[in-house]
Amino acid sequence: MGRWTVLISPPLQNPNLHLPSSPYFFSSLPMSNFEFEYKIFNWFKDFMARLSNFDELVATGSTLLVNFQQGLEFLRRPRIDETSDLVKNIIRGNETKKVKSYVEAGCLNADDGRRNISKEVHTCQLGLCDHLSKGRNVLNELECLLEEVNGAMRTAMGNLPDFQGDSFADRLNEEACNGDKEEFTSSHPKRNEVIDYVVVMGVIYSMVKQDYMMQERIVSALNPKSSSGELESYCLMWSLRPFINNEIKDYAWKLIP
Repeated sequence: MGRWTVLISPPLQNPNLHLPSSPYFFSSLPMSNFEFEYKIFNWFKDFMARLSNFDELVATGSTLLVNFQQGLEFLRRPRIDETSDLVKNIIRGNETKKVKSYVEAGCLNADDGRRNISKEVHTCQLGLCDHLSKGRNVLNELECLLEEVNGAMRTAMGNLPDFQGDSFADRLNEEACNGDKEEFTSSHPKRNEVIDYVVVMGVIYSMVKQDYMMQERIVSALNPKSSSGELESYCLMWSLRPFINNEIKDYAWKLIP
């Protein structure tokens, strides 16, 4: 029989991101069970690798969304203001059939319209739909890894709270936001307890899920009639990622030596 010890330290080893006092966290683990800890750590590393994949997808999606916006704005360019004396003189000085047709068409020619609709609007919209499909796959992979870790922890430690629940993750996220930002980002755990990985995975999964749902709503709302203000807001929210707490992500990466 191996020796047993009681975990009495806060799960995240951080004063600004901790679990509430609860008998759940005073459970026992065999000190010699390095294989179990190694398995949890590998799951955590796989989880963070997939998080990086999701971040790359978000950046690509942001580019597609901006291109979609620019394509629509190009097609919406206003007609030339022919009341301007300067513009009138320029047109009269070069009054060719091509210029006349271009002005009458609102400064759009057939080639411009086809090129921008196909490349900047339709293609970008298809790309964003593909982004959602890939993002959903990564989100499912994150969820599966979290379920694996939760199952292993419950088997080893008995009855534990659900680290995957949104209310649990939101509570930790709020505590981190309300804490000292500088102290949070500069701190580094002295000892990476197994529980640290589980808690951080649960919090990050909740953030990524909300981020993905926001992107899903944005893509479903896109159409050629979207106003300029709407498109600008969509691009801004996509790039800001309001549901993602970067301090927690930075802390998670510090858990990997």
